Amino acid sequence: MATEKRDYYEVLGVERNVASEEIKRAYRKLAVKFHPDKNPDDPHAEEKFKELGEAYDVLMDPDKRAAYDRFGHAAFAHGGAGFGGGGFHDPFEIFREVFGGGGFGGGIFETFFGGSPGARSDDRRRGSDLRYDMEIKLEEAAFGAEKTIEIEKLDACDKCHGSGAEPGSRKTSCPTCAGRGQVISSRGFFHVSQTCPRCHGAGEIIEKPCQKCGGEGRVEKLSRIKLKIPAGIREGTRLRSPGNGEGGIGGGAAGDLYVVVHLKEHNIFHREADDLYCDVPIPFSVAALGGDIDVPTLEGKALVKVPAGTQSGQMFKLRGKGITNVNGRSHGDLFPRLIVEVPSHLNPEQRRKLEEFAALCGEENTPMRKSFFDRAKEFFK
Repeated sequence: MATEKRDYYEVLGVERNVASEEIKRAYRKLAVKFHPDKNPDDPHAEEKFKELGEAYDVLMDPDKRAAYDRFGHAAFAHGGAGFGGGGFHDPFEIFREVFGGGGFGGGIFETFFGGSPGARSDDRRRGSDLRYDMEIKLEEAAFGAEKTIEIEKLDACDKCHGSGAEPGSRKTSCPTCAGRGQVISSRGFFHVSQTCPRCHGAGEIIEKPCQKCGGEGRVEKLSRIKLKIPAGIREGTRLRSPGNGEGGIGGGAAGDLYVVVHLKEHNIFHREADDLYCDVPIPFSVAALGGDIDVPTLEGKALVKVPAGTQSGQMFKLRGKGITNVNGRSHGDLFPRLIVEVPSHLNPEQRRKLEEFAALCGEENTPMRKSFFDRAKEFFK
């Protein structure tokens, strides 16, 4: 009994109105998953692989796809809709076309097996990138600064200058990999490129390894690195210092250092983006009568005129007194919030005068209180 064919869209796991690029992505994912050479113990893998190739062959061809959308599988049976039966391409040939030629040097093979087998793997000799978390003051973030950091890391050996060879010794091409740094082995359809076990990817053999670094070309050192902090930098910004990561193996390129900036908590200002906020206490008398107060800024102090009747929590805006944007094209503002300080520890004379003042005040002097109790009177029944 013949097995009924599955819908091609279902085979690839895509919707019927999907674009060609999505079909290709779906095929790439599933073809790798079910390739027979990757599933030698699964007798059904080859059938699934062939089914994927057939579905891809039809849906990637505009004419075949249009015929399939109209007639289904009947479009390709017994010459239906102008297509001869059995006219599908070899699924292994489709796989090779999608993933880049005869098995080397591109696409999936670089991703899975570490790159082209004909080239030395310089990336494997490159030093690792490093991360350093650094705390700076708000003032340093606002105006910029130059900082020096100390970090223990692997750096080029000063005896062999990173070559890994004793002075006077020389390097010869590795006979195992012929200087490529990689060896190739065949596993069915796949050609797998692996790091040479003899030279460990260097492509060269050292006659006499450096005694100080053991032939690696790098040793642990305390390094001092200068770093420029740009004005306006924000919390969590990552700065890259090229070539200041770990030294490479055997003279390979050094990695990079990534410095992640964190801002120390300030005892006055709170930062949000490029704006600054602060709480400024003012006397009860100034809030009631009005007056001038000094407000701190990162550049000194600024004068703020407080109008009579100012309430606690009222916020003012000092334009341009925040932090310069890191791109230098704009400037943040400073928002001081005034906190009215209620007098405490009154002496008898102060208390008497305040009681006299309270007796003179009516509802017209406390409109916010009157409005609140008018709204809340039903809760006091």
